[in-house]
Amino acid sequence: MSGYQQDERFLDAIADAEPYAYWLDDVDEPDSNPMLVHDDTCDLCIIGGGYTGLWTAILAKERNPERDVVLIDAHEVGSAASGRNGGFMDSSLTHGIANAQQRFPKEVGLLEDLGLENLNQIEAAIKRYNIDCDFERNGVIEIASTRHSTNYLDELREDYDQLVELGHKVEWLDEQAVRKEVNSPIFTGGMWCKDTAALVDPARLVWGLKRAAESLGVRIYEDTRATGLDYSGSGVVVDTPLAKIKAKRVALATNAFKPLLKRLRNYIAPVYDYCLTTEPLTPAQLASLGWHNRQGLSDISNQFHYYRLTEDNRILWGGYDAVYFFGGKMSTDLESRPETWAKLSQHFFETFPQLEGVRFSHAWGGAIDTCSRYSVFWGTAMRDRVGYAIGYTGLGVASSRFGAEVMLDLLDGRKTQATKTQFVQSKPLPFPPEPFRFIGIQATRWALNREDRTGNRNLWLRTMDRMGLGFDS
Repeated sequence: MSGYQQDERFLDAIADAEPYAYWLDDVDEPDSNPMLVHDDTCDLCIIGGGYTGLWTAILAKERNPERDVVLIDAHEVGSAASGRNGGFMDSSLTHGIANAQQRFPKEVGLLEDLGLENLNQIEAAIKRYNIDCDFERNGVIEIASTRHSTNYLDELREDYDQLVELGHKVEWLDEQAVRKEVNSPIFTGGMWCKDTAALVDPARLVWGLKRAAESLGVRIYEDTRATGLDYSGSGVVVDTPLAKIKAKRVALATNAFKPLLKRLRNYIAPVYDYCLTTEPLTPAQLASLGWHNRQGLSDISNQFHYYRLTEDNRILWGGYDAVYFFGGKMSTDLESRPETWAKLSQHFFETFPQLEGVRFSHAWGGAIDTCSRYSVFWGTAMRDRVGYAIGYTGLGVASSRFGAEVMLDLLDGRKTQATKTQFVQSKPLPFPPEPFRFIGIQATRWALNREDRTGNRNLWLRTMDRMGLGFDS
């Protein structure tokens, strides 16, 4: 078969895909809440209705049921990254142990413990609030393959040794063992992290958290965009198009969207990530894969894929490209990127050639909030009356709860084991202004792709390492 015919095959597989997030194509989607049309007052106003905002609301009411909490979102709760991600719930707070070792070497053990406890608390909350979100704690396999340089397998082994030393439940998989778990001719090895990861339906999780927050007395307004913050002697005034909210404290959970605090705008870069889901696999197709333990899978390269089974046995396949648009542009038009979907389709069939003929049912994209250290950071403003937690860089499904917890600690003036860490007290380096930001990110993407192909980390990437600046898919 010629290369052109192969390209046609990959393109045919995406031809009928709905340009819509699979998770949001659900009959259980709740009705939207009314917008705010009259002035309001509260003890705590939360801006942003994704995971961070919803966890902040729930934890605030669990800590103090008498606290009056209002949450507003510019659109519908969960309509952005929280409702359209891959559903990977990883306990790491630092985007992996290697990143923690590089940036917070004295706190690695503590941060791993805090992250695992955070994941345990999420599982407990899902049970406590009876949230039907297909939670599966089957772990994740970090995959090495012939698509990567051999250096990555050595790095993965170092991560494995450190996780064993920290007491995690991990299993090293050689080529035969990893292909027994999930059958792909390109897999060469892997590390199965059994206790630090889970899978979830992200949209049903966010809708369940919304119901939980409202059951605790949180007032939620949708289609209510915050347009400004003003400090007053007794609190903060939140401006919206039709009304004002006077709050004693404000929690910012806007993530990839333009921060209301100007000081944060150079710390965050919105990056677009793209996904596909297949049609439901037949029993024979499933049998050709193995995958009986239904783990999440993730490549270990710079430009990595993440993939998993859904409840109805589709494969979600996403990642690789991480696209930054000049000036940090964000638009619903950017959620469609056929050239990336075509690339993902090609990589899918290279990984699972036994699934030739399978077609994709959904194709979509969305923005994530990346920062130069790859992980959430915190701070306060307006005399500690405004708090923020942003910068998750794609691993926020679980760490968003920890981000919310720490943000509340900072707003409430609580000293905890977490708030004393350098991880919480420090901030990433800011990105440079345009056009240098765009040029730098494109150069870094090119260099990361080259490292994946050759195994060589060039001078540009080594310079970025020394400066503490990062960019990852």
